[in-house]
Amino acid sequence: MEMKKRINLELRNRAPEEVTELVLDNCLCVNGEIEGLNDTFKKLEFLSMANVELSSLTRLPSLNKLRKLKLSDNVISGGLEILAEKCPNLTYLNLSGNKIKDLSTVEALQNLKNLKSLDLFNCEITNLEDYRESIFELLQQITYLDGFDQEDNEAPDSEEEDDEDGDEDDEDEEEDEAGLPEGYEEEEEEEEEDEDEAGSELGEGEEEVGLSYLMKEEIQKKVFEGKRENEMPKMMERRKMTRSF
Repeated sequence: MEMKKRINLELRNRAPEEVTELVLDNCLCVNGEIEGLNDTFKKLEFLSMANVELSSLTRLPSLNKLRKLKLSDNVISGGLEILAEKCPNLTYLNLSGNKIKDLSTVEALQNLKNLKSLDLFNCEITNLEDYRESIFELLQQITYLDGFDQEDNEAPDSEEEDDEDGDEDDEDEEEDEAGLPEGYEEEEEEEEEDEDEAGSELGEGEEEVGLSYLMKEEIQKKVFEGKRENEMPKMMERRKMTRSF
């Protein structure tokens, strides 16, 4: 796929001025030049054009907010002075796997005052004697060359990612420790109170039913005893009459 079509695809219905990251790896540069990228990408901070057969940077637009630029595995051999003009705020530049052979080509990067990390791995220039010492002396603003500083300490990119992952894990643990939201707990308490009230109402109803039954039984007993009291004189009178006969 050609670079111009790839850019349209990567936009995903966004306006160019809204894009902050753009990855165009493995597409095709017509005539080895940048195509479809223009000054409207004002907010672009990260741009990757790896393995796109790029040989010239002459059509690179002005990208003042660009911080990271990956141009690895292309056929760039020079013309790096345009980077300071078009991307003056670069802090990271990856030129690994290109056709850069000598120090004079890299010298053009001196004007990138904010450049902290430069990658020239797998370029012919790395075969020069005292390569690392020469680059650090030539580009005194950089801290890391090919992923390591002058004392062979690795660049902290991977450590920063680990820290970010650790922060996310800490946030998850804090959320677990925080427990359920306050509103959720109040709803549970209200439900428990409603259940208790329903239970107490049910108990009262059962007591009322039991009391009604006992009262009914007592009334029936009294009625029966009243009948017996009323019938007793009649029975005595009958017995007397029987004896007289």
